[in-house]
Formats: sequence, structure tokens, C-alpha cells
Amino acid sequence: MTAGTAPQSTLSSVAHGDTPVLEQLLDMNLDSMEHSGLDARTYFLVRLAALVAMDGAPVSYLMNLGLAADAGVTLEEAQGALIAISPLVGSARVASAAGKVLRAYGLAAAGEEI
Repeated sequence: MTAGTAPQSTLSSVAHGDTPVLEQLLDMNLDSMEHSGLDARTYFLVRLAALVAMDGAPVSYLMNLGLAADAGVTLEEAQGALIAISPLVGSARVASAAGKVLRAYGLAAAGEEI
């Protein structure tokens, strides 16, 4: 293995959810969806708002937006959620979230190339 390959391999594993920690996080999140009483689309829009409010990490956006898309959340709905929360969390948080979403999709694309 050459220098620089290990971090790329790790990022690829994270992007694909191939790590025990991320598997446990996913299991915990699925349990919370069931217990929330919300439909899947509402659940993931609420989670998106929470990620923005707490300035979540790119990998958190990657995991949640992938599951949100699987649940039928559209890009327009996600954008609507960001518009709805921006007066409360501020434009800086929403801009930060947008950058993290782009980085998250960049990680996913890099993982697919490996």
C-alpha cells in the first residue's frame, strides 16, 4: 500500500458505510425513526434541519441525505427545509451546510471511483 492510499481507503469505507461505527449509527438512527412516529420524509427533513443547526459533519449529511432520497425526499423539499430554517439558524449555517453537502457528495463520488 502506497502513502496516501490508507486515507483514501478509509474515506471510501466511510462513504459506503462499510465501517462498524457507521453501521451502529445507522441502526440507532433507524430505531429513532421508528420511535419518532413521523413518516420517513418528515423524519429526514427534520434531521436535515438539525444537521444544519448543529453544523454537522459532511459524512452526516452523506448518510442522511442518501437515506432521505431513498425515502422519497426531493431536492426541492430539502431546499425548502433550508429556506424555512434559515431565518432561525442564519445564512452562515445554511451556507456552511451547502458546502458540506457538496463535500459529502464529493466523498461519495471519490469512493465510487476507488
